Amino acid sequence: MTGLSAFPIASRWEAKYPDRLQLYSFPTPNGVKVSIALEEIGLPYEAHTINISANETWTPEFLSLNPNGKIPAIIDPDGPGGEPIGLFESGAILLYLAEKTGKLMPLDPALRYETVQWVFFQMANIGPMFGQLGFFYKFAGKEIADKRPLNRYADESRRLLGVLETRLTGRRWFMGDEFTIADIAHVGWLRSLLQFYEAGELVGIDAFPNVQAWLERTLARPAVAAGLTIPARS
Repeated sequence: MTGLSAFPIASRWEAKYPDRLQLYSFPTPNGVKVSIALEEIGLPYEAHTINISANETWTPEFLSLNPNGKIPAIIDPDGPGGEPIGLFESGAILLYLAEKTGKLMPLDPALRYETVQWVFFQMANIGPMFGQLGFFYKFAGKEIADKRPLNRYADESRRLLGVLETRLTGRRWFMGDEFTIADIAHVGWLRSLLQFYEAGELVGIDAFPNVQAWLERTLARPAVAAGLTIPARS
């Protein structure tokens, strides 16, 4: 465990393959971003299930890697300059993996920044809005008599779907013909909106055919299908 010995998290979730990139995650919309990217890239890695239902992200070992107590997080024993590096935040990890491998990101500098902006768009908008919508529609928020919060998040989610619909008009992927981390950033949240939160009718998903077609294409990719189940729920 030479490259991992400086990371307390590795003492709790011990690596069988310490020379591989270590993924600490759970198959949530944010967590699967990294597993999908790793499957698409083909980079060897080892996945560790962090049981968020058992509050394992709040253990001292996990907090030593991500003080914010959220999945996903990684340790790459072969980081910059050959030194190990630990990272958290799914968007930052997507950027790191794309730049490390030269995959899932256009080489042209202008297109690179265009890709990054859509990753940031997802991080700042799609995730927070869809997550709040799910809370007020499917989970504990259903018990709140005042429906203004639910309506607020439903309206904003509908507006954001319109942004995506426009972007995907005439495009196979977010960046045209090239599948990138921009697509990966969005797929888990769009899938959850429709399949897990069952909020398609609420947001009027039939008004967004480009989004639906993009989601169908994305879910049909073998690496995406694999990544959506990694790590296994314990």
